[in-house]
Amino acid sequence: MHADLDTLCTYVYCTADDLLPERTRNAKRRITDAEVATLCVAQAITGVTSDRRFLAYARTNLRHLFPEIPHQAGYYKRRRCLAGILEWLLELFASKSPGFSDDLLLIDSTSVECARSRETVMRSALSDLADCGYCASHTRYFWGFRLHLIAAPDGTPRAFCLASPKRDEREVALELLARCRRRGGETLLGDKGYAGREFAAGVEGLGATMVRPKRQDEAGEGPHLAPIRQRIESIFWTCKSTLTLERHGGRTAEGIAERILQRFLCLAACVSLNHELGRPSRALVDFCA
Repeated sequence: MHADLDTLCTYVYCTADDLLPERTRNAKRRITDAEVATLCVAQAITGVTSDRRFLAYARTNLRHLFPEIPHQAGYYKRRRCLAGILEWLLELFASKSPGFSDDLLLIDSTSVECARSRETVMRSALSDLADCGYCASHTRYFWGFRLHLIAAPDGTPRAFCLASPKRDEREVALELLARCRRRGGETLLGDKGYAGREFAAGVEGLGATMVRPKRQDEAGEGPHLAPIRQRIESIFWTCKSTLTLERHGGRTAEGIAERILQRFLCLAACVSLNHELGRPSRALVDFCA
């Protein structure tokens, strides 16, 4: 079996079609939920952020896989209605990967910018939810959200959420860890920002152990974690470069949430398929059109 876009779409469709319940017949609904979910994955992996442009691309290049290609309005509505199913499929694909039961968890956060000009910020539908924050990796301030992620070393997403950049990342980390499916005894690895006795005690109370690099104001030598820490950075880079995370195109809270979910669903499906094909877990280039 070759690793290409057709293989990925077939893998996602067959998995979703076998497990999703059949809906009541509707004369206006000409494509199934499994086909919509497959289109969402195809859009994320091809990197076409505009729904209208992607559907035009699909009519030309994916007609052999999808006899019916919806219009932009119908695709937008169906994707929003299927947000719960997409989240369920994400967990399903993640559970097919070895990283779903890995005892080592990587945690970090990254900025998700939503606007730059003051005029856009003032009239945006996100003005009551988004906020200003500082991005150390870009050395600048931004307006939007922070995406917090717990992932396995192979790239399998275990838990993620969007939060205000003004929220303490340790507080969000405890909420994510509580949501993450675990057996107990895991090691949570983060950067120096996840320091603090109360936070370490909170992680221990959830049955995990916090490991992080030593801060400059701490005595002694800490563990050398740079090679492992680099993995979470490369996972974020995969999401930002191949899956166009920073060009999400969302203009409302629901729109941003479903577009972030769409990209992590694609990541989980690619990691799962790569494991079955015996390929490196985050080798996504071959799936791109």
